[in-house]
This record gives sequence, structure tokens and C-alpha cells, in this order.
Amino acid sequence: MELTLVHLYPDLLNIYGDQGNVAALNYRCAQRGIKLKLKNLGAGEVLVAGSFDLIFGGGGQDSQQASVSRYLPGQSAVLKQAARRGVPMLTICGSYQLFGRYFKPFTGPMLKGIGIFPAYTVASKTRKIGNIVITTSLGKLVGFENHSGNTFLDQPGLALGRVMAGNGNNGTDQTEGCRVNNVFGCYLHGSLLPKNPPLADYLITTALELKYRRQINLRPLDDRLEWQAHQTAVKICLKSGWRNW
Repeated sequence: MELTLVHLYPDLLNIYGDQGNVAALNYRCAQRGIKLKLKNLGAGEVLVAGSFDLIFGGGGQDSQQASVSRYLPGQSAVLKQAARRGVPMLTICGSYQLFGRYFKPFTGPMLKGIGIFPAYTVASKTRKIGNIVITTSLGKLVGFENHSGNTFLDQPGLALGRVMAGNGNNGTDQTEGCRVNNVFGCYLHGSLLPKNPPLADYLITTALELKYRRQINLRPLDDRLEWQAHQTAVKICLKSGWRNW
């Protein structure tokens, strides 16, 4: 079996260790004999419908997001069609914001998003930095948030999870991230997938089942180190008492 992963604008959206998410997917596929083909989508390049099984987008500074906002709308139709089909996508921070309706930086014009997520983001003067733990349908997820944007969901029920410790989307309503079909958006850097094996395997399994049209049961891996990292991060975050809701 093989999968094709498209990494959106890695030269512009790749801070806070987000590249580690691609490495985690590649590692977990390789350990099971699944070939993962990586395609980097650069500025000005065209995303072809049906040419990918997974999508990943990382975070970036406001200036990089402004650059991406000039190119991403051109991929909107293909990405929305794939989202409706159930293609798994993971977007972190900057790409999460641009998958919403718009992002308004602290200075400069509003950056139009592609509207897969029914959400909008407005920059604030306060950065939200630190470890974060959320509860989701896939269990606890842990990561590291570092953002000044406040994201608000039109439908709070579409939040990826509820904040146990940390800030989340906006620091006020206890939501974090958004999920529409199999499109995930969140502020969890860290990197996210190495410390959260169930989410990584969900993305892989979903992509395989959609491509091969049959149920897929991934072979379990020795995730003792991954779970140790996960549990240690959760313990530290909850023990700190920072915004324990």
C-alpha cells in the first residue's frame, strides 16, 4: 500500500517543529511497510484533484501567512472537494487560521481564508504560549501553543476538543481547534503527532480506507517512548495549574 502526502507551502509555513508531523507520519507508515510519497506544494504551484491522500499544513508568522493567502485561495475548490470526500487533513496554527473564513492580523489588511472551517481569527496583543492539553473524541491530545490570534467558531460544537489546561482557540470559551469531516485544525505545535500516536494513526487509517475502499487495521507499534512523552507532557501541564478549567 502507498499514500501521497501533500505538504502545503513548507518554505513559508514551518515553525515550532511542525515538520515533525510529516516525519511522524513517514515513520509510522514505514514501520508498517506503507510507502508514503511526499509532495511539497510551493508558492504558485497547482494542487491537482485526486493527486493526494493526505494534506498537512504548518504554522507561520503573519508575513508568511500574508504570502500564503495569495496562493491558497487558488487551491480552494480542490481542497473543499477533498474535504467533502473525507480526505484527512491536518492544519496547525497559521494554516488552521487560513482554512477558516479570514484572519485579521494586528496590523495590515485582512487575510481571506478558504472557509473549510466555519471560523475566523483576530489578532490580539497577548500571545498565548505554553503547554496545552485538550480532550477529544480520540482521547487527550497534548501540544505547545504559541499564537496571538483569537479564533472563534461559528459552531462551537465543531471544536476539535475542550481545553483542560492552556488557552485554546481564544482563552475564553474553552474550545480548541476545529474539525470538519476529517479536516483537523488546531494550535498544537510540539510537534503534535509524535506525542499523540492515536491521531497520527487515525489520519493514516482514514487515508488508506478512503483510497482502498476497505477496512484497514494497522499493525500496533511499540509506542512506549511516544506515550512516555505524551504522559509526561500532560502531567507537567496539568500540574502547572495554568488555566485548568
